Amino acid sequence: ERERERERERERERERERERERERTEREREREREREREREREREREREREREREREKLYVFNIYFISL
Repeated sequence: ERERERERERERERERERERERERTEREREREREREREREREREREREREREREREKLYVFNIYFISL
């Protein structure tokens, strides 16, 4: 009987460890998803800066052209 109880306790401990591992894995996945979202936001900011540079060039060109 005691042996069965010890075995059940070991099994519960293994289950708790599996659960902790699942939680660690899920947290790591969530961190990776957040890093990816941040990289995407940075790419979008860079695209916006590039669009702004293009608008400025166009504006300068138009001013130059009008002045001719």
